[in-house]
Amino acid sequence: MQKILHSDAVRNALIKRGLTQKNLASEVGVSAQAITNWLKGKDFPRPSALLKLAATLQLSFEELASTTDTNQPIVAFRKKGAAITTNAHINKAKEIGVLLKPLVPYLGRQQTLRTLITRPSTEYDKLQSAALETRRRLGIGEQAVLGYESLIGEFRNSGAVLMPVMWGAKQRHENAVHIRLPKEDVTFILLNLDTRLEDFKFWMAHELAHIYTPDLAGTEEGEDYADAFAGALLFPEPCVEACYPAISRKRNEQSVIKALFNFAREHFISINTIYRQVQDFARARQLPALKIAENELHATRNYFSGPLMIREVLFAPLPPAPNVYIAACKHQFQSDFFIAMKKMLRERDTGSSYVQQILDISIHDAKSLYEELRH
Repeated sequence: MQKILHSDAVRNALIKRGLTQKNLASEVGVSAQAITNWLKGKDFPRPSALLKLAATLQLSFEELASTTDTNQPIVAFRKKGAAITTNAHINKAKEIGVLLKPLVPYLGRQQTLRTLITRPSTEYDKLQSAALETRRRLGIGEQAVLGYESLIGEFRNSGAVLMPVMWGAKQRHENAVHIRLPKEDVTFILLNLDTRLEDFKFWMAHELAHIYTPDLAGTEEGEDYADAFAGALLFPEPCVEACYPAISRKRNEQSVIKALFNFAREHFISINTIYRQVQDFARARQLPALKIAENELHATRNYFSGPLMIREVLFAPLPPAPNVYIAACKHQFQSDFFIAMKKMLRERDTGSSYVQQILDISIHDAKSLYEELRH
């Protein structure tokens, strides 16, 4: 259990009451260095000092400090569209995380030297720099079409285990669920294959941003950064520079939308992603923004986006047989998940219910996978 002092709340309270850290130290009966250590997170006040601190700053204990269990799974995901992420969704994902802990010893040796973005920022130039550096590291040209296949190796190299699942396109709202086990230093990412290809690419890039910024996982700031990074990675500034002149010359809304759609189709990404990147570019470079109604943009996306899901790209006929699905996880997603699961089931025989719970699938599908893994 880790105790955390909310340093921003303390500083704001000091300003509000016209106190200095030296004044506060005197009121609480500690040294000025002790106050500094508390604010930097190097130490935590004793109960008696915490009581005096709360009284002096007129803050509740909830406002002043909190405790966290550093061994609890850290969950990060957003739901599709306007769907709301509730505590029930978060708790369910955390429960899956707890159930995944026994699987960790059966995984292959995890990479310890990992790529990190140490100072993530959604400021335009910094974001573009991070996206272009990622493309260079992956060997992808600045204006090249980025396929989701190019990202898969980065997950493995960053201690992340991909878990492709088929949750349905309408019944479920999650595109992907990110579960980090901090003590074990392993991240599991459940990817919904019942997602359109252009959306799947976006969510792969989104999840990669989480991998690069583990300290932000589970926060709104982390979700915002992951969204911004994904867009910049899929359609960075050199791509926008190549298309902006042609798009900005269009004289009416429908012509602009058609041009955006053509670029989106060329790069196999959403028209919304193209639009956001063009608008961000125009704002950053002080150029005229596109003047189109976003509801028209969404209508175009919904009309022209085909029904093709990533599972249809990977498997034919559908649904895939258990052995085909397991092989795809291993070879196409470079994941040790089912390899580890097979070892665990043979050694501990946790049963098909375990498969059902951690993949959050029907018991019928879980039994089929269980039988295949037990062979």
